[in-house]
Amino acid sequence: MQKHQALLLAMTFTDEYKGENTVEAHGNTKLHVIHTNDKKQMAITLAQYERHLSLQCHKIVGIDLEYDNDPEVTQKAALCQLSIGKNHPMLLFQMSASERCTVFNNFLADPRYTFAGFSIDGDKTRLECVKLEVANFVNIQKKWRVPEATKPLDSLGDVSGMLIDDYNNNMKKRITDDEHQCWATLPLSRRHIEYAAKDAYAAYEIWNRITLTQDGLCRAKLEKEEPPKKRARSSWGWEEPN
Repeated sequence: MQKHQALLLAMTFTDEYKGENTVEAHGNTKLHVIHTNDKKQMAITLAQYERHLSLQCHKIVGIDLEYDNDPEVTQKAALCQLSIGKNHPMLLFQMSASERCTVFNNFLADPRYTFAGFSIDGDKTRLECVKLEVANFVNIQKKWRVPEATKPLDSLGDVSGMLIDDYNNNMKKRITDDEHQCWATLPLSRRHIEYAAKDAYAAYEIWNRITLTQDGLCRAKLEKEEPPKKRARSSWGWEEPN
């Protein structure tokens, strides 16, 4: 096992899915995906993220994690998926085939960013076990409910189907239980890539739309409560705003 891991670490790769090879998310939305274990490529992509996020009021990053096939008590993150929206590449960073990287660690630990995902409490704990910290996690599953839901917690599919147009009509091909055991086995199949990219994209889109809706409701409430401006009468007889 250790020999296999050493071989993986010795081989750097970057696979891009763009142009005719993009991943279809929903409707006409297509995702540019970068799957890599190359620290330089990862750093370039994160630098692009940081430039974009520096201009945003809400610095949201969709996040998801997939794990290796070790027993649960010793399981480690094999793949980290990040998204800042459909107009930017989805980053699938193959942690199982990469050495620790300060740039990646610092990005996850940056308190300026909000990392949004589903069922992520366990993810946070497992990352802490390998000394990785995500400073600002939002578990969407605990923050928002489908109004007509009959179960305690909604799934990613439940919420996506309500908030993202046509998402369920072009729902990601679910991978099998056996395929779920292979996140540390390279190369990942196209089905794995599609599954991973769409999870991070959906997490970003959901929390971004919820945040924008909350902002709009707050703004409308403030404007409704704001008293009308008094108007002063001019020397000519008509009213002028103060």
